[in-house]
Amino acid sequence: MGIQEIREKINLRLYSSKNLVNKVMKTAVLIASITAIATLVYYYGFPQTESSKIFLLNIFKGTFVIYIANYFVQFIYDYEPLTFIKRTWIEGLVMLFLIVEGISYNLFDHLLLTSFFGNLGFEKVGEYSNLLIQLYFLVVVWYEIAKGSNILPKLKLNPSSVFLGIFLVIITIGSILLMLPEMTVTGDIKIIDAIFTATSAATGTGLAVQDTANFFTFKGQFIILLLIKLGGLNVIAFGSFIALFSKFGLGVKQHSVIEDFFNKSNLMSAQGMLAKVIIWSVFIEVVGAILVYISWTDNIPFNSINEKLFSSIFHSISAFNSAGFSLFSNGLYEEGVKNNFLVHNILCVLLFLGAIGFMAIFDVFSVKRLKEKIKMPWKQIQFSTKIALFTSLWLVLIGAIIFYLFETNYSLANEKGFLEKINHSIFQSVTTRSGGLNTVDISALSIPTVVFFIFLMIVGGASSSTGGGIKTSTFAIIWAATISTIKNKKRTELFSFNIPVALVLRAYSVFLFFIIGLIVGCFGLAYTESQLIESGQYTFIDLIFEEVSAFGTVGLTRGLTSILSESGKLIIIISMFAGRVGLLTVAYALTKESISTNYKYADGHTMVG
Repeated sequence: MGIQEIREKINLRLYSSKNLVNKVMKTAVLIASITAIATLVYYYGFPQTESSKIFLLNIFKGTFVIYIANYFVQFIYDYEPLTFIKRTWIEGLVMLFLIVEGISYNLFDHLLLTSFFGNLGFEKVGEYSNLLIQLYFLVVVWYEIAKGSNILPKLKLNPSSVFLGIFLVIITIGSILLMLPEMTVTGDIKIIDAIFTATSAATGTGLAVQDTANFFTFKGQFIILLLIKLGGLNVIAFGSFIALFSKFGLGVKQHSVIEDFFNKSNLMSAQGMLAKVIIWSVFIEVVGAILVYISWTDNIPFNSINEKLFSSIFHSISAFNSAGFSLFSNGLYEEGVKNNFLVHNILCVLLFLGAIGFMAIFDVFSVKRLKEKIKMPWKQIQFSTKIALFTSLWLVLIGAIIFYLFETNYSLANEKGFLEKINHSIFQSVTTRSGGLNTVDISALSIPTVVFFIFLMIVGGASSSTGGGIKTSTFAIIWAATISTIKNKKRTELFSFNIPVALVLRAYSVFLFFIIGLIVGCFGLAYTESQLIESGQYTFIDLIFEEVSAFGTVGLTRGLTSILSESGKLIIIISMFAGRVGLLTVAYALTKESISTNYKYADGHTMVG
């Protein structure tokens, strides 16, 4: 009797109990997940005694046992075990790690991972690894629950509503977590400040009403970092989400209007996009963190290796996700950091990669594309990649030149070397389009530079990137349409491609909604913050800069953020959220699609301009 025949007999024996066992395990995993969430919040959010820590850690161990048991049950009841292992290899490695650590702890009374990193000087690695593993299992479990649920087909939500809803959930949970006692040094934070910080982190903005470095504890900073990462992945992986949940009855008729996250062919073939995005983003951020770690100088008084490592990871993720948050009170303008040009250049590259988007990164740097380029040197990069790269490079070049020319006697006055001035000019040109990190004093910028920076913040990053603004594709299409109009061409052309009329109209719509949003936001701030202007301490241009920075999810400020009134903070919160998801997306979420477009009114003629 062969192995296959034995396996078939086992499958026949197990078949009758499969549904019952799966239901029992699914219920057990659901209860374990809810328990794990409550335990995580209580363990990390509130002060603990030694006895309470031991009790809560035992609960963690219990949930791990249930996860491991569920994995083995799925393996046993799967008709193709090898295929199951290949399909769940990441989860399998995590299970193997848990089993090895459990055996090590019970036999030798210590954890291998904790001991290994402890010998290298990294403390509490075991505690952090437990947290990350729990978070991983929570994601896997809730994904399985959502996949097997029959609720989604009944909701019939359009992608715009789903996208808005996900961001609202992330911000709400983030706000609640930041209000826990252990997240701040004082143990207390205002509700409006918690919402502001969570919104700024999740939308990848970087504006802060509280000093991230000194007001928040390590746990609070970790929550901010997690929000940055989730917000960045939510934007980039939205196409994958729609492609996945369209299987479960989620309508995708309006997918083409969701801010050009992906083109139609990419969107509907995005089954493996989410995993690809996560792997690439983690790889780039890890490489960035390593390079930043070895580039820190002794001028920065880190208290421990842990602090140095976390700072490296934090700034790498913040830069790549265009977040603008920093663990230095004055950003990269902090003493000991503002002249560390090696760190500046590393973060500048991360900022640029994050701003051009993953579609461009995959098209230029993926192994598949590189092999194609070697075999077929004549093959060009995709049209969307051309827009992202060329527009971004031109904006960086022009921005750096203008910054250098107008800031020589202002923010660059104390910089004596030519190369140092060029370095600051390039960095600020890159970061202003959405990064939010600063190597100079933004409040010391000259007015011409401020005006041009407002333009850069409006343009923002590329489509499918973590950048904000109207996006480089929108700007490029509007520019091409304007040139075509001036030259009296019948069609809009860009890089020897014809741009469909529908795409041109969408670009103008995005730009119009963005400008309307800016005007409304500036009007609101002019009313709520009128006392700041009347005091003479700030001018209206400072308010405009703040609003554009929020609406473009950039994160640069001329010193206004921390002294805004609660009404002003609320306006900035709404601006950051609307700027991240896009007002056009909001409009589609709140309106119904036309029932029919199979008609045409008589042509109307009027003067334009």
